[in-house]
Amino acid sequence: MTTPNRPPPLAGITVIDLGQIYNGPYCGFLLAMAGANVIKVEQPGGEHLRRRGAVGGAALPFAMLNSNKQMVTLNLKTARGRELLKSMVTKADVLLENFAPGAMDKLGVGYAVLNAVNPRLVYAQGSGYGLSGPNKDYPAMDLTVQAMAGVMSITGFPDRPPVKAGPALCDFFGGVHLYAALMTALVERERTGRGRMVEVSMQEAVYPSLASNLGLWYGTGGSVPPRTGNMHGGMAEAPYNVYPTQDGFIAIICVGENQWQALLRAMGREDLRDDPRFINLAARMKNVADVDALVGGFTAGFVKQTLFDHLLKFRVPCAPVRDLDEVVNDAHMHARRALEWVDHPLLGRIVLPNSPLRFEGTDPLPIEPTGALGRDNHAVFAAWLGLPDDEVAALAEAQVI
Repeated sequence: MTTPNRPPPLAGITVIDLGQIYNGPYCGFLLAMAGANVIKVEQPGGEHLRRRGAVGGAALPFAMLNSNKQMVTLNLKTARGRELLKSMVTKADVLLENFAPGAMDKLGVGYAVLNAVNPRLVYAQGSGYGLSGPNKDYPAMDLTVQAMAGVMSITGFPDRPPVKAGPALCDFFGGVHLYAALMTALVERERTGRGRMVEVSMQEAVYPSLASNLGLWYGTGGSVPPRTGNMHGGMAEAPYNVYPTQDGFIAIICVGENQWQALLRAMGREDLRDDPRFINLAARMKNVADVDALVGGFTAGFVKQTLFDHLLKFRVPCAPVRDLDEVVNDAHMHARRALEWVDHPLLGRIVLPNSPLRFEGTDPLPIEPTGALGRDNHAVFAAWLGLPDDEVAALAEAQVI
């Protein structure tokens, strides 16, 4: 039986979020939208992603990844700033950060120090290549990790240079895995009373997504496979491509013979059921150019929405290739509150995402938008940490906050 209006599962958990750009902040966002009290700590000038807001629409990602967090500033390069962080940690359950490996140790507030302050603390660290190994100090941004992890080598067309994946895959894969790691450690802490450090490498988080391409590499005896464009990365499915329509493109995939037969029926080409070129998957892969010519010739006669509706009647796996404006205004995502219109105090009316994690009996939390740098300094340092008002004012005067 569903229990309505259950509290969110992380209610009562406090997180100190030192994340920057995408990786750490997305982990913190998932925690906040699951009900945790997330205190985002920025350096006095603001974290890097906030400062990108000076360029065009680059302020939107900061707003997307930092909803429902309290926002404070703290200068960890000052002794008083480090002492304040230690005081915060005594009242926290989790600290997360994705600075370069060793950065927090150099500041004097690494895991060993904070664990001594609070042995129950779960310390979550995200990085490009991990805290150990010969590559641990390599520069790690999403682009560089895509290059190192093989993502770029398999993206694009065989006769053109490598291309980065459009979305920031490595950053976000790392952030999701960091959430999983720290939640696992919190479960353990419930049994043992002890926290621990967890770490996630962006490269290691994204590697399993190469599965199809690795299958092709393995199947060819270790030969470096060509980039496959919009075709299956393992060259193991046909049809599997993006096909032209009168007003754009549609993606079509057939996994298994039932779906191929459904596509033949949708195209009115059941006469090809026993054609030796298409009789099974192995034959279709040998004749993939003929498959794509057949399917593309059919799709080119339709506008994409009409074609999509038609193919759905036959249960053919497909989707129109939509642009960002169409996705931002997706009625389905808005109906599920996965996307919501929000009146942002700094950016005006914008669309922001909610968490993709859903919990039975608990509605998605309302989005509380980001605000000015240091917006919650008084609420956190005075009301939560217990500092007198005059001391909070002195900290601001001394540029500690």
